[in-house]
Amino acid sequence: MGPGETSESWQRPRPDGRRLRIDIGIGLAVTATTLLSLTLVRSVGFYAFGHPPAVFEQVLWAVLVTLPLCVRRRWPDAVAIVVSAAFIAGQVRHAPEQQLTSGALFAAIYTLGAWGRDHRRASWIRAGIIAAMFVWLGISYLIALPALSAAEFADADGPVSPILASAINGVLINVLIFGFAYFFGELSWIAESRRQQVEAQAAQLVAAKEEEAARSVLHERLRIARELHDVVAHHVSVMGVQASAARRVLDRDPAQAKQALSAVEHSARTAVDELHRMLGLLRQGDPGPEAPAPDAAPAAFGLHRVPELLDSVRHAGLQTSLGVFGDAVELPESLSLAGYRVVQEAATNTLKHAGATKLDVRIRYHADELELDVADDGHGPLRRSPGGLGLIGMRERVAAHAGELEAGPRSGGPGFRVRARFPLPRRPVGDQAGRPPKPISLPSVST
Repeated sequence: MGPGETSESWQRPRPDGRRLRIDIGIGLAVTATTLLSLTLVRSVGFYAFGHPPAVFEQVLWAVLVTLPLCVRRRWPDAVAIVVSAAFIAGQVRHAPEQQLTSGALFAAIYTLGAWGRDHRRASWIRAGIIAAMFVWLGISYLIALPALSAAEFADADGPVSPILASAINGVLINVLIFGFAYFFGELSWIAESRRQQVEAQAAQLVAAKEEEAARSVLHERLRIARELHDVVAHHVSVMGVQASAARRVLDRDPAQAKQALSAVEHSARTAVDELHRMLGLLRQGDPGPEAPAPDAAPAAFGLHRVPELLDSVRHAGLQTSLGVFGDAVELPESLSLAGYRVVQEAATNTLKHAGATKLDVRIRYHADELELDVADDGHGPLRRSPGGLGLIGMRERVAAHAGELEAGPRSGGPGFRVRARFPLPRRPVGDQAGRPPKPISLPSVST
């Protein structure tokens, strides 16, 4: 049963080729057995419905009732109608074989309930067949009643009239026969519909699991892309600026060139260290349920590394300043890392694209949010290379912590500003005795 389907709208799938071939074999076997039973009945000479028709007609009715079972699951509606009509016609014509033909009628009604593709229509057809059978049962009693005599009930000694007892007995037998045929067909249809529903739900669960796995892989790829971009882009940009400065002053000021090359060496080592850290995290495999969040990082990386970051920017030739305002609060490591990466990416973009001379970083602790403000005095808005991931990565990091990011030209002057806001729990850094929090050690830098 697929999504959105109700029990009444569900249609049982058609049987496969193997089942259809089995039906043909069963139908042929039942027909052959019925003809054998007819031969035995004729040999005994027991004709319950009176003088039988010609032998050819007896065979005809036996075949018409049983042979359609060969296609009972292919066309259950038509088979049930044909079998029931041939059964009644055979009784009207006093066909002597009633044992296996009654079983064929039972099988046709059951199959219609179990395999009818339109369940509502199948229910109406079965109800119509059963009603027609009882109508014929009443008519047969009315036809036989005038011919009955008291001699036929000479041995009757019960409290109920023989004729009434015979009628009640016939009705009860037929109620049981048709009731079981209807009930078991309905039961089979319900069981199959529930099985299909369970399989459909299982398939949906598997698809949802695969989709979740694909999302996890995509999320991990984006995380790796952000980390690689932040680590490589920043340090390589700083190295490029410092190497260029060393080349320009190499002949006239070897000491300054040496200082620039030392900064290049430091940036390279820092980049390698961060790459080793990230690759080590990737090699850990499945981190398990207690592992840190995707953006979590060791405590060595976070907002407390901003002064070191600005030192590298300053060595690349920019004037830098850092201001920390408000009462410091405890930050989760993932949030501290995200804030650090925002400042790092903004500084990298300033070095690469802005043509600026100054970079101003301000960290503000408000009552319920952390604000990072990075501004430069470059010429016009930042320009990204085609396919650049800088601003995209910043937005993703900020959004991961339910924050907001603003990026655009500064108002009232040249340059570009990146401002990130992260919501904070109102939980100061201090002991449980209620002592005021100590400010985080982020010294101001101004050169």
